[in-house]
Amino acid sequence: MSPLEPPRARRVAVIGGSRVPFARADGPYATASNQEMLTAALDGLVERYGLDGSGAVGEFVAGAVLKHSRDFNLARETVLGSALDARTPAYDVQQACGTGLQAVIAAANKIALGQTEAAVAGGADTASDAPLGLNDRLRRILLETRRAKTAGGRLKALAKLRPGHLVPDIPRNSEPRTGLSMGEHAAVTARAWGIGREAQDELAAASHQRLAAAYERGFFQDLVVPFHGLTRDQNLRPGSTVEQLAALKPVFGLDGPEPTMTAGNSTPLTDGAALVLLASEEWARQRGLEPLAFLTAYETAAVDFVHGDVAGGADGLLMAPAHAVPRMLERAGLGIADFDLVEIHEAFASQVLATLAAWEKRGLAPVDRARLNVAGSSLATGHPFAATGARIVATLARLLSEREGPARGLISVCAAGGQGVTAILERA
Repeated sequence: MSPLEPPRARRVAVIGGSRVPFARADGPYATASNQEMLTAALDGLVERYGLDGSGAVGEFVAGAVLKHSRDFNLARETVLGSALDARTPAYDVQQACGTGLQAVIAAANKIALGQTEAAVAGGADTASDAPLGLNDRLRRILLETRRAKTAGGRLKALAKLRPGHLVPDIPRNSEPRTGLSMGEHAAVTARAWGIGREAQDELAAASHQRLAAAYERGFFQDLVVPFHGLTRDQNLRPGSTVEQLAALKPVFGLDGPEPTMTAGNSTPLTDGAALVLLASEEWARQRGLEPLAFLTAYETAAVDFVHGDVAGGADGLLMAPAHAVPRMLERAGLGIADFDLVEIHEAFASQVLATLAAWEKRGLAPVDRARLNVAGSSLATGHPFAATGARIVATLARLLSEREGPARGLISVCAAGGQGVTAILERA
């Protein structure tokens, strides 16, 4: 290859995954930090694949959406507190709910270009230990006090303090541009696409039932490490039925006619961490490791949920995958029928169903429901924002490895800010 030729992309193998069981917010992990959960997931991966040697992997990539100031170097601090070689470089990424998958893509790109042979990627989030910020008025007064040159100036600044300034700023699950929560945005999209209550409850019940079945057959034995007394996802309700879910009252879209979104067909606030081990084929072969699957394509997209066609459904907050997937499939020369499995992040049941409808409207074939989220997804596992993408990659790779012969899987993750991250995994 001449110096002017671009490097030839290599196949990127998904070797395995590791995550802690996901827990409902303010539950078993109420006092666990992002770093603690991420370290537990990483140590599980190190132990399972013998990554405790010098320079075992080239880098560690991870992120969190809800971060304390102490988490400014979360990935690197996680490495330093884990069994992984302390000389392993690490960096943070963040793309809301797409963080875990975007971290995987970032690491995969370096492997594909030959810049590293192996990497670990994923994310963690805790809704229980969410950062509380200084009241902005208090912050400004304290900064004014610090800048004052004299004792009199400092006292003058501090004299502006009022009791109301002591009220902290609490993170809100709302979009800064609209003031609406993700659930309220999803309710607007559900109305735009005519998504009914029964269909949402059916999808939610199936998610729980399929996740329970996966645990019962030992599917997660090599993917989940016990943590703080949990051995499986706390949100899982194996006996969930459409009839039980139908009894729940709506919690989103209450300002519109016939609201359909409930706590049962929406994802709860969740704590957890998940990671994926990626490598070149040569690295895997040298260590006698069989790749579960290969990451072969990925695509991101964004919609204008502030000024775009929100009422019509095309630019709903969580509809970016409806644009990313058709674009990715066209580039790859594939159709929905070419996929054995489809994984759509279940932020809300209505959002999954709206995405499926949008794909069909854009000319894609209907998704066979028997191939959709076959081991359950976010409605059953929960959704620690930055961890979900890595959970899905590891789960889909394991599912593909169980199939005889070649197989292909599609990943679709929606994210706050009107964004979407999608990918394709293949089993040769």
